[in-house]
Amino acid sequence: MINEHLDVVIIGGGPAGLNAALILGRARKNVVVIDEGRPRNAVTRKTHGFLTRDGISPSEFREIAKKEISAYPSVFFVADTVVSVAGTDGHFQITTALGNTFTCKKLLLAIGMRDLPLDIPGLTDVYGKSAFVCPYCDGWELRDEPLVIINKGEGLMHFAPVISGWTNRLTVCTNGPDGLTEDQREELQLHQVPIFDSPIQYIDSKDGIVRQVVLEDGTKIPCRGIFFKPDLAIGSDLPQAIGCNVGEFGTVEIDSFGKTSIPGVYSAGDAASRMHQAIAAASMGSLAAAVINNELNLEAWRKTDEQEWMKR
Repeated sequence: MINEHLDVVIIGGGPAGLNAALILGRARKNVVVIDEGRPRNAVTRKTHGFLTRDGISPSEFREIAKKEISAYPSVFFVADTVVSVAGTDGHFQITTALGNTFTCKKLLLAIGMRDLPLDIPGLTDVYGKSAFVCPYCDGWELRDEPLVIINKGEGLMHFAPVISGWTNRLTVCTNGPDGLTEDQREELQLHQVPIFDSPIQYIDSKDGIVRQVVLEDGTKIPCRGIFFKPDLAIGSDLPQAIGCNVGEFGTVEIDSFGKTSIPGVYSAGDAASRMHQAIAAASMGSLAAAVINNELNLEAWRKTDEQEWMKR
């Protein structure tokens, strides 16, 4: 049975939330992980760059994680969506869409990010199969292949040099005005990277594998893969609703220990970082969990001190 007096509620069951649950479970804390079961990486066939789990599917990763966490009986999982958070540090009240309510001392937001609708016809068909957002996650599989980068402006000038480490067969589609300076265009030309600014008409593919990018001006660009910059939004509006500071890129602002601007509220993973890698998210979850546990232990220690002094 779920303890009514929880130490921590974790909102989000991705790598950050799961690793935090593992650390807190081992620390003998009463924890509930609330997750709605719609991870952003569900479109991805494999998760890469996670030591001992390289190439595992996201669903299998979660299954293994939950099995390992189940060894610690003070951690529970609830399939639900949090709709409101009230209260203050030491006594938060959590309400869910299914009518569940929980109280806890500390709150960890591991809510991730979500993709906004993809506005390029055919991109949804290849996303997670041959079109990706992170070369560190999927660049190896497309090494030396002809690739299209869909990006523009300053983002492109960061993206292109990074991806060039996996292949030098690059073509840029800016899907409209490129947002580049003359110096930036010259830099791409120096590296023999063609640039097309005609809007993309559609992406031609078969069984999820891109064959060519077709532009509105009739240009057809054969390729074997795509890297693009998606439009993202934070996975929940809860941080703003409870007053957490949110940065210009839509992520929750945290300090080096995962603390938000609201006492007792922490954040970890993609919701609080621009480095969207599973292993990085898990690391952030681990750190935040350790900080939360230390605070809980110190608070309990000081409470005992106060009680003993009052007896004297």
